[in-house]
Amino acid sequence: MPEPDQSPRVWVLDAYRSGEKTQVRALAQGLGWPYEIKSLTYRKTEIRTTLFRGCDLRGVDLPVSDPLTPPWPDLVISMGMRNEPVARWVRDQSGGRTKLVFLGRLWADPKHFDLVITTPQYRVPDRPNVLRNALPLHPLTPERLEVARAHWEPKLAHLPRPYLTLNIGGPSGPYAFGVRASARLLRDTLALARARGGSLLVSSSARTPPEAIAAFSAQTDVPMQFYRFRPNDPDNPYLGFLAVADEIVVTADSISMLSEAYATGKPVHMFDLGAGSLSMRHDALVAIGERAQARDLARQDKDRSDLSLGALAYRALMRWGWKHLSRDISQMHLRLARSGRMTWLGEPVRPASDTTPPSDMARAVARITALLGRD
Repeated sequence: MPEPDQSPRVWVLDAYRSGEKTQVRALAQGLGWPYEIKSLTYRKTEIRTTLFRGCDLRGVDLPVSDPLTPPWPDLVISMGMRNEPVARWVRDQSGGRTKLVFLGRLWADPKHFDLVITTPQYRVPDRPNVLRNALPLHPLTPERLEVARAHWEPKLAHLPRPYLTLNIGGPSGPYAFGVRASARLLRDTLALARARGGSLLVSSSARTPPEAIAAFSAQTDVPMQFYRFRPNDPDNPYLGFLAVADEIVVTADSISMLSEAYATGKPVHMFDLGAGSLSMRHDALVAIGERAQARDLARQDKDRSDLSLGALAYRALMRWGWKHLSRDISQMHLRLARSGRMTWLGEPVRPASDTTPPSDMARAVARITALLGRD
Protein backbone atom coordinates (compact mmCIF):
# COMPACT_ATOMS: atom_id res chain seq x y z
CA MET A 1 0.00 0.00 0.00
CA PRO A 2 1.14 3.58 -0.63
CA GLU A 3 2.15 5.80 2.26
CA PRO A 4 -0.78 7.38 4.15
CA ASP A 5 0.00 10.81 2.71
CA GLN A 6 0.01 9.48 -0.87
CA SER A 7 -3.06 8.80 -2.99
CA PRO A 8 -3.46 5.18 -4.09
CA ARG A 9 -2.76 4.42 -7.74
CA VAL A 10 -6.17 3.62 -9.31
CA TRP A 11 -6.90 2.03 -12.66
CA VAL A 12 -10.35 1.90 -14.22
CA LEU A 13 -10.69 -0.92 -16.75
CA ASP A 14 -13.20 0.90 -18.89
CA ALA A 15 -16.50 -0.83 -19.51
CA TYR A 16 -17.81 -1.44 -23.03
CA ARG A 17 -21.45 -0.41 -22.48
CA SER A 18 -22.48 3.18 -21.85
CA GLY A 19 -24.38 2.48 -18.63
CA GLU A 20 -21.46 0.49 -17.25
CA LYS A 21 -18.99 3.20 -18.24
CA THR A 22 -21.05 5.64 -16.22
CA GLN A 23 -20.93 3.42 -13.13
CA VAL A 24 -17.19 2.65 -13.04
CA ARG A 25 -16.26 6.27 -13.71
CA ALA A 26 -18.73 7.51 -11.11
CA LEU A 27 -17.15 5.28 -8.48
CA ALA A 28 -13.65 6.42 -9.42
CA GLN A 29 -14.77 10.04 -9.13
CA GLY A 30 -16.54 9.36 -5.84
CA LEU A 31 -13.34 8.05 -4.27
CA GLY A 32 -11.68 11.40 -4.85
CA TRP A 33 -8.29 9.94 -5.82
CA PRO A 34 -6.53 10.43 -9.15
CA TYR A 35 -7.33 7.59 -11.53
CA GLU A 36 -6.30 6.35 -14.95
CA ILE A 37 -8.78 4.93 -17.46
CA LYS A 38 -7.58 1.89 -19.40
CA SER A 39 -9.56 1.46 -22.62
CA LEU A 40 -9.32 -2.05 -24.03
CA THR A 41 -10.22 -3.55 -27.39
CA TYR A 42 -11.21 -7.21 -27.41
CA ARG A 43 -10.51 -9.96 -29.91
CA LYS A 44 -13.43 -11.60 -31.67
CA THR A 45 -12.41 -14.88 -30.04
CA GLU A 46 -12.27 -13.41 -26.53
CA ILE A 47 -15.34 -15.41 -25.45
CA ARG A 48 -13.04 -18.45 -25.20
CA THR A 49 -11.06 -16.73 -22.45
CA THR A 50 -13.95 -15.26 -20.50
CA LEU A 51 -16.05 -18.43 -20.53
CA PHE A 52 -13.26 -20.33 -18.80
CA ARG A 53 -12.62 -17.52 -16.29
CA GLY A 54 -8.96 -17.08 -17.10
CA CYS A 55 -6.39 -14.78 -15.57
CA ASP A 56 -4.73 -13.61 -18.77
CA LEU A 57 -4.84 -11.14 -21.64
CA ARG A 58 -5.66 -13.57 -24.44
CA GLY A 59 -8.98 -11.83 -25.06
CA VAL A 60 -7.40 -8.37 -25.44
CA ASP A 61 -6.18 -6.92 -28.73
CA LEU A 62 -3.06 -5.47 -27.13
CA PRO A 63 -1.69 -3.34 -30.03
CA VAL A 64 -4.84 -1.20 -30.12
CA SER A 65 -5.50 -1.12 -26.35
CA ASP A 66 -4.08 1.08 -23.63
CA PRO A 67 -0.88 -0.40 -22.15
CA LEU A 68 -1.09 -2.52 -19.04
CA THR A 69 2.42 -2.11 -17.67
CA PRO A 70 4.12 -1.27 -14.34
CA PRO A 71 3.91 0.48 -12.00
CA TRP A 72 0.98 -1.70 -11.05
CA PRO A 73 -2.04 -0.05 -9.39
CA ASP A 74 -3.14 -0.34 -5.80
CA LEU A 75 -6.77 -0.57 -6.93
CA VAL A 76 -8.53 -1.77 -10.09
CA ILE A 77 -12.19 -0.89 -10.70
CA SER A 78 -13.91 -2.88 -13.44
CA MET A 79 -17.25 -4.11 -14.76
CA GLY A 80 -18.29 -6.53 -17.50
CA MET A 81 -17.46 -10.16 -18.24
CA ARG A 82 -14.61 -9.34 -20.63
CA ASN A 83 -12.77 -7.40 -17.95
CA GLU A 84 -12.74 -10.17 -15.33
CA PRO A 85 -9.66 -12.05 -16.63
CA VAL A 86 -7.82 -8.77 -17.22
CA ALA A 87 -8.36 -7.51 -13.67
CA ARG A 88 -7.20 -10.80 -12.20
CA TRP A 89 -4.14 -10.80 -14.47
CA VAL A 90 -3.18 -7.33 -13.24
CA ARG A 91 -3.36 -8.51 -9.63
CA ASP A 92 -1.17 -11.50 -10.46
CA GLN A 93 1.44 -9.19 -12.01
CA SER A 94 1.49 -7.08 -8.84
CA GLY A 95 2.24 -10.13 -6.73
CA GLY A 96 -1.25 -10.07 -5.27
CA ARG A 97 -0.91 -6.51 -3.94
CA THR A 98 -3.56 -4.92 -6.22
CA LYS A 99 -7.09 -4.83 -4.79
CA LEU A 100 -9.91 -5.67 -7.21
CA VAL A 101 -13.33 -4.00 -7.04
CA PHE A 102 -15.94 -5.30 -9.48
CA LEU A 103 -19.37 -3.82 -10.21
CA GLY A 104 -22.57 -5.49 -11.37
CA ARG A 105 -22.76 -9.18 -12.27
CA LEU A 106 -19.83 -11.52 -11.88
CA TRP A 107 -19.33 -14.63 -13.96
CA ALA A 108 -16.49 -15.97 -11.83
CA ASP A 109 -16.88 -16.78 -8.14
CA PRO A 110 -16.88 -13.60 -5.98
CA LYS A 111 -13.93 -15.04 -4.03
CA HIS A 112 -11.65 -13.96 -6.89
CA PHE A 113 -12.32 -10.29 -6.11
CA ASP A 114 -11.77 -8.20 -3.00
CA LEU A 115 -15.11 -6.39 -3.24
CA VAL A 116 -18.16 -6.87 -5.47
CA ILE A 117 -20.67 -3.99 -5.59
CA THR A 118 -23.96 -5.16 -7.08
CA THR A 119 -27.69 -4.47 -7.17
CA PRO A 120 -30.77 -6.71 -6.68
CA GLN A 121 -31.35 -7.58 -10.36
CA TYR A 122 -28.15 -9.64 -10.47
CA ARG A 123 -28.07 -13.11 -8.93
CA VAL A 124 -24.71 -12.67 -7.18
CA PRO A 125 -24.39 -15.02 -4.18
CA ASP A 126 -24.21 -13.60 -0.68
CA ARG A 127 -20.63 -13.37 0.54
CA PRO A 128 -18.83 -11.12 3.05
CA ASN A 129 -17.13 -9.31 0.15
CA VAL A 130 -20.43 -8.61 -1.69
CA LEU A 131 -22.05 -5.19 -1.17
CA ARG A 132 -25.65 -4.91 -2.36
CA ASN A 133 -26.68 -1.35 -3.19
CA ALA A 134 -30.23 -0.26 -3.88
CA LEU A 135 -29.43 1.34 -7.26
CA PRO A 136 -26.49 1.56 -9.67
CA LEU A 137 -23.86 4.19 -8.96
CA HIS A 138 -24.03 7.43 -10.92
CA PRO A 139 -22.09 10.70 -11.13
CA LEU A 140 -24.99 13.08 -10.55
CA THR A 141 -24.48 15.61 -7.76
CA PRO A 142 -26.50 18.68 -6.75
CA GLU A 143 -23.69 20.82 -8.13
CA ARG A 144 -23.76 19.17 -11.57
CA LEU A 145 -27.53 19.43 -11.72
CA GLU A 146 -27.42 23.12 -10.83
CA VAL A 147 -24.91 23.85 -13.60
CA ALA A 148 -27.11 21.98 -16.09
CA ARG A 149 -30.22 23.78 -14.89
CA ALA A 150 -28.60 27.21 -15.28
CA HIS A 151 -27.52 26.30 -18.82
CA TRP A 152 -30.77 24.80 -20.10
CA GLU A 153 -33.53 26.67 -18.30
CA PRO A 154 -33.20 29.84 -20.44
CA LYS A 155 -33.24 27.70 -23.60
CA LEU A 156 -36.57 26.16 -22.56
CA ALA A 157 -38.23 29.34 -21.32
CA HIS A 158 -40.59 29.41 -24.32
CA LEU A 159 -42.31 26.24 -23.08
CA PRO A 160 -45.05 26.44 -20.42
CA ARG A 161 -44.34 24.90 -17.04
CA PRO A 162 -44.51 22.51 -15.31
CA TYR A 163 -41.94 20.42 -17.18
CA LEU A 164 -42.49 16.68 -17.53
CA THR A 165 -39.21 15.07 -18.54
CA LEU A 166 -39.33 11.72 -20.35
CA ASN A 167 -36.25 9.53 -20.83
CA ILE A 168 -36.77 6.68 -23.31
CA GLY A 169 -34.64 3.55 -23.24
CA GLY A 170 -35.20 0.46 -25.36
CA PRO A 171 -35.76 -3.32 -25.43
CA SER A 172 -34.27 -5.11 -22.44
CA GLY A 173 -33.99 -8.82 -21.73
CA PRO A 174 -37.48 -10.32 -21.53
CA TYR A 175 -39.20 -7.04 -22.45
CA ALA A 176 -39.70 -6.08 -26.09
CA PHE A 177 -40.23 -2.44 -27.06
CA GLY A 178 -42.06 -1.96 -30.32
CA VAL A 179 -45.21 -0.40 -31.75
CA ARG A 180 -47.51 -1.34 -28.87
CA ALA A 181 -45.22 -0.16 -26.08
CA SER A 182 -44.48 3.04 -28.00
CA ALA A 183 -48.20 3.75 -28.39
CA ARG A 184 -48.87 3.13 -24.70
CA LEU A 185 -45.93 5.32 -23.68
CA LEU A 186 -47.20 8.16 -25.86
CA ARG A 187 -50.77 7.76 -24.62
CA ASP A 188 -49.90 7.66 -20.92
CA THR A 189 -47.26 10.39 -21.05
CA LEU A 190 -49.54 12.76 -22.93
CA ALA A 191 -52.32 12.06 -20.42
CA LEU A 192 -50.05 13.05 -17.55
CA ALA A 193 -48.78 16.14 -19.38
CA ARG A 194 -52.35 17.28 -20.12
CA ALA A 195 -53.34 16.73 -16.51
CA ARG A 196 -50.43 18.90 -15.38
CA GLY A 197 -51.00 21.52 -18.06
CA GLY A 198 -47.31 21.73 -18.91
CA SER A 199 -44.72 20.66 -21.47
CA LEU A 200 -42.79 17.54 -22.40
CA LEU A 201 -38.97 17.36 -22.46
CA VAL A 202 -38.19 14.10 -24.25
CA SER A 203 -34.78 12.43 -24.63
CA SER A 204 -34.21 9.30 -26.69
CA SER A 205 -31.18 7.05 -26.24
CA ALA A 206 -28.97 4.79 -28.33
CA ARG A 207 -31.39 1.90 -27.71
CA THR A 208 -34.65 3.74 -28.40
CA PRO A 209 -36.66 1.93 -31.11
CA PRO A 210 -37.69 3.89 -34.22
CA GLU A 211 -41.37 3.30 -33.39
CA ALA A 212 -41.04 5.38 -30.21
CA ILE A 213 -39.08 8.12 -31.95
CA ALA A 214 -41.69 8.31 -34.70
CA ALA A 215 -44.57 8.40 -32.22
CA PHE A 216 -43.22 11.35 -30.24
CA SER A 217 -41.85 13.20 -33.24
CA ALA A 218 -45.35 13.31 -34.71
CA GLN A 219 -47.28 14.39 -31.62
CA THR A 220 -48.58 17.98 -31.54
CA ASP A 221 -51.08 17.81 -28.67
CA VAL A 222 -48.65 18.98 -25.96
CA PRO A 223 -45.80 21.53 -26.19
CA MET A 224 -42.58 19.54 -26.43
CA GLN A 225 -38.82 19.71 -26.80
CA PHE A 226 -37.64 16.46 -28.41
CA TYR A 227 -34.03 15.29 -28.53
CA ARG A 228 -33.02 12.52 -30.92
CA PHE A 229 -29.91 10.78 -29.56
CA ARG A 230 -26.56 11.33 -31.31
CA PRO A 231 -23.35 9.61 -30.10
CA ASN A 232 -20.83 11.84 -28.33
CA ASP A 233 -23.03 14.88 -28.72
CA PRO A 234 -21.77 17.74 -26.49
CA ASP A 235 -25.21 19.36 -26.70
CA ASN A 236 -27.12 16.35 -25.39
CA PRO A 237 -29.72 17.89 -23.05
CA TYR A 238 -30.26 14.72 -20.97
CA LEU A 239 -28.79 16.19 -17.79
CA GLY A 240 -30.42 19.56 -18.37
CA PHE A 241 -33.85 17.99 -18.85
CA LEU A 242 -33.42 16.15 -15.53
CA ALA A 243 -32.30 19.31 -13.77
CA VAL A 244 -35.25 21.48 -14.84
CA ALA A 245 -37.91 18.76 -14.53
CA ASP A 246 -40.85 19.08 -12.18
CA GLU A 247 -41.67 15.39 -12.69
CA ILE A 248 -39.83 12.63 -14.53
CA VAL A 249 -40.98 9.62 -16.54
CA VAL A 250 -38.44 6.86 -17.27
CA THR A 251 -38.95 3.69 -19.27
CA ALA A 252 -38.25 1.03 -16.67
CA ASP A 253 -35.86 -1.00 -18.83
CA SER A 254 -32.96 1.22 -17.73
CA ILE A 255 -32.01 0.90 -14.08
CA SER A 256 -29.23 3.44 -14.65
CA MET A 257 -31.69 6.07 -15.91
CA LEU A 258 -34.01 5.31 -12.98
CA SER A 259 -31.11 5.78 -10.59
CA GLU A 260 -30.20 9.15 -12.11
CA ALA A 261 -33.83 10.30 -12.06
CA TYR A 262 -34.13 9.31 -8.41
CA ALA A 263 -31.01 11.36 -7.60
CA THR A 264 -32.82 14.56 -8.60
CA GLY A 265 -35.31 14.24 -5.75
CA LYS A 266 -38.20 14.85 -8.18
CA PRO A 267 -41.29 12.58 -8.44
CA VAL A 268 -40.45 9.69 -10.79
CA HIS A 269 -42.89 7.60 -12.83
CA MET A 270 -41.76 4.21 -14.21
CA PHE A 271 -43.16 3.08 -17.57
CA ASP A 272 -43.81 -0.67 -17.82
CA LEU A 273 -42.69 -1.94 -21.26
CA GLY A 274 -44.90 -4.99 -20.98
CA ALA A 275 -48.59 -5.46 -20.33
CA GLY A 276 -50.73 -8.03 -18.54
CA SER A 277 -48.97 -11.35 -17.98
CA LEU A 278 -45.87 -10.09 -19.81
CA SER A 279 -45.49 -6.92 -17.74
CA MET A 280 -42.72 -6.01 -15.36
CA ARG A 281 -45.22 -5.64 -12.55
CA HIS A 282 -46.61 -9.13 -13.18
CA ASP A 283 -43.12 -10.67 -13.15
CA ALA A 284 -42.25 -8.97 -9.86
CA LEU A 285 -45.42 -10.24 -8.16
CA VAL A 286 -44.84 -13.80 -9.40
CA ALA A 287 -41.23 -13.72 -8.19
CA ILE A 288 -42.29 -12.96 -4.61
CA GLY A 289 -45.14 -15.47 -4.63
CA GLU A 290 -48.08 -13.04 -4.90
CA ARG A 291 -49.69 -15.00 -7.69
CA ALA A 292 -53.27 -13.95 -6.95
CA GLN A 293 -52.34 -10.30 -7.42
CA ALA A 294 -50.43 -11.22 -10.56
CA ARG A 295 -53.50 -12.97 -12.01
CA ASP A 296 -55.68 -9.95 -11.18
CA LEU A 297 -53.22 -7.66 -12.93
CA ALA A 298 -53.17 -9.88 -16.02
CA ARG A 299 -56.99 -9.91 -16.19
CA GLN A 300 -57.43 -6.18 -15.64
CA ASP A 301 -54.77 -5.00 -18.10
CA LYS A 302 -56.41 -4.83 -21.53
CA ASP A 303 -53.27 -3.65 -23.33
CA ARG A 304 -51.10 -6.06 -25.29
CA SER A 305 -47.33 -6.49 -25.16
CA ASP A 306 -44.91 -6.41 -28.04
CA LEU A 307 -43.39 -9.81 -28.80
CA SER A 308 -39.96 -10.73 -30.11
CA LEU A 309 -38.05 -13.99 -30.32
CA GLY A 310 -35.19 -12.49 -28.30
CA ALA A 311 -37.46 -11.37 -25.47
CA LEU A 312 -39.27 -14.72 -25.35
CA ALA A 313 -35.97 -16.62 -25.33
CA TYR A 314 -34.68 -14.47 -22.46
CA ARG A 315 -37.91 -15.07 -20.55
CA ALA A 316 -37.45 -18.81 -21.00
CA LEU A 317 -33.85 -18.53 -19.79
CA MET A 318 -35.01 -16.72 -16.65
CA ARG A 319 -37.57 -19.43 -15.93
CA TRP A 320 -35.75 -22.63 -16.82
CA GLY A 321 -32.10 -21.73 -17.38
CA TRP A 322 -29.15 -21.22 -15.09
CA LYS A 323 -30.19 -18.23 -12.96
CA HIS A 324 -26.73 -16.70 -13.07
CA LEU A 325 -27.04 -16.11 -16.82
CA SER A 326 -29.92 -13.64 -16.53
CA ARG A 327 -30.87 -10.58 -14.55
CA ASP A 328 -34.29 -9.83 -13.10
CA ILE A 329 -34.88 -6.08 -13.19
CA SER A 330 -38.45 -6.55 -11.97
CA GLN A 331 -37.04 -6.98 -8.46
CA MET A 332 -35.64 -3.46 -8.65
CA HIS A 333 -38.99 -2.10 -9.80
CA LEU A 334 -40.83 -3.81 -6.97
CA ARG A 335 -38.52 -2.35 -4.33
CA LEU A 336 -38.69 1.13 -5.80
CA ALA A 337 -42.48 1.12 -6.08
CA ARG A 338 -43.12 -0.32 -2.64
CA SER A 339 -40.70 2.06 -0.97
CA GLY A 340 -42.65 4.99 -2.37
CA ARG A 341 -39.55 6.30 -4.16
CA MET A 342 -41.18 5.82 -7.58
CA THR A 343 -44.62 5.20 -9.05
CA TRP A 344 -45.79 3.26 -12.08
CA LEU A 345 -46.93 5.63 -14.82
CA GLY A 346 -50.71 5.95 -14.65
CA GLU A 347 -50.92 5.26 -10.92
CA PRO A 348 -51.36 7.97 -8.27
CA VAL A 349 -48.11 9.39 -6.93
CA ARG A 350 -47.32 7.88 -3.55
CA PRO A 351 -45.61 9.88 -0.83
CA ALA A 352 -41.99 8.91 -0.37
CA SER A 353 -40.85 7.27 2.83
CA ASP A 354 -39.81 9.65 5.61
CA THR A 355 -36.65 7.61 6.03
CA THR A 356 -33.85 8.80 3.78
CA PRO A 357 -32.04 5.74 2.38
CA PRO A 358 -28.29 5.61 2.92
CA SER A 359 -26.17 6.86 0.04
CA ASP A 360 -25.11 3.98 -2.19
CA MET A 361 -21.99 5.91 -3.20
CA ALA A 362 -21.09 6.60 0.42
CA ARG A 363 -21.41 2.90 1.29
CA ALA A 364 -19.24 1.90 -1.66
CA VAL A 365 -16.57 4.50 -0.89
CA ALA A 366 -16.48 3.47 2.78
CA ARG A 367 -15.91 -0.19 1.89
CA ILE A 368 -13.12 0.65 -0.55
CA THR A 369 -11.32 3.04 1.77
CA ALA A 370 -11.42 0.35 4.46
CA LEU A 371 -10.12 -2.19 1.97
CA LEU A 372 -7.11 0.04 1.28
CA GLY A 373 -6.59 0.89 4.94
CA ARG A 374 -7.70 4.50 4.48
CA ASP A 375 -10.72 4.58 6.81
